[in-house]
Amino acid sequence: MSSTVTKPRGRHFFANPGPTNIPDSVLRAIDRPSIDFHDPDFREVYDACFEGVKRVLRTEHRLFMYTGSGHGAWEASLSNLLSPGDTILLLESGYFSDEWAKMAKALKVEVRAVAADWRHGVDIAAVKAALAEDATHAIKAVCVVHNETATGMFIPIPEVRAAIDATGHPALLLVDTISSLGSLDFRMDEWKIDTVVGGSQKGLMLPTGLSFTAVSPKGMAAHEHAKLGRYYFDWTVMLARNPQSFVGTIPVNFFYGLKESLRLLEEEGLSNVFARHHRLGEAVRRAVQVWAGNNGPQLFCTNPGRYSDSVTAVMMPEGHDAEAIRRTTRHRFNVSLGGGLGKLGGKVFRIGHLGDLNEPMVLGALSAVEMALRMNDVPHGKGGVDAAMDYLAEA
Repeated sequence: MSSTVTKPRGRHFFANPGPTNIPDSVLRAIDRPSIDFHDPDFREVYDACFEGVKRVLRTEHRLFMYTGSGHGAWEASLSNLLSPGDTILLLESGYFSDEWAKMAKALKVEVRAVAADWRHGVDIAAVKAALAEDATHAIKAVCVVHNETATGMFIPIPEVRAAIDATGHPALLLVDTISSLGSLDFRMDEWKIDTVVGGSQKGLMLPTGLSFTAVSPKGMAAHEHAKLGRYYFDWTVMLARNPQSFVGTIPVNFFYGLKESLRLLEEEGLSNVFARHHRLGEAVRRAVQVWAGNNGPQLFCTNPGRYSDSVTAVMMPEGHDAEAIRRTTRHRFNVSLGGGLGKLGGKVFRIGHLGDLNEPMVLGALSAVEMALRMNDVPHGKGGVDAAMDYLAEA
């Protein structure tokens, strides 16, 4: 008998929090021959996509797009709004807030952090206190990750906005919506956000490689005085382009896919999209809460008011490796889970429940996890999948 490991058969269940599943109709839309990006037929698609993304962001403000991941859009936001030596106030949320801080420091921007327990989340009162203490208004921007993919937790942006307003602080509000847009309720203009950072590979259900920033008039005014070096991401250079945005060749095929993904979102209706994400997220959480019995895996986030509806981080019991669970689900059951990031490596695995997903897909992933826990002799409460099914049957 051959000892060769065979690839699992059947469709790959992708339960990763990013990139996410790409709908078949989006793949078909991208699959087309090249077209000149000055062609009138393409310009119609291009303009429609810009307006569609603004509708999902719920903004009337200016939008810039880039060929690049969300990290590129982060760098665009910092370099277009700040000058060397400027200070930002960063709300700690997990791995990605740390990444934003590292990027800012590399750009010669000073970083003040509002520290937080990654399992419970930042205290908004501490944000308000940090701003109130800044009597000279050295802080030029408050930077927030709306939904922290690494920890399965979100930060309530309206509360951050209220803290800024209560202190009368003039700082810009910068928000990362990479893993929340198209998954969680988001209202750029209503929440008075000055710059939003987003990407294509999560709630927008596209491949990685398209990112964007939306900018308020206050943000554009700050851009006029910003002195950090930039060119590819320079909004002033982009405004001189025809069509505006993209310093260099426009990724034409992406826009055909984006047009289709926007159609799917609007056909379902954003309120229904958010309700679906909440329903699937709650099903996952109920499964994990059952697994937590018998000293088993538990929800990494301990703050029920901050549970993410796009991703759940699951913390393993002491002495058990999260990567072993990921290997078993991937190689035995063809189910891909997210791994722990940064200091959470090997300690947590993550179940993504955002984008193009439905109940059977989530239940399939949960079943694979429950089997993997058993196969790896991880203590856990039995019946997590049953709890998820019971909830979904009534939701």
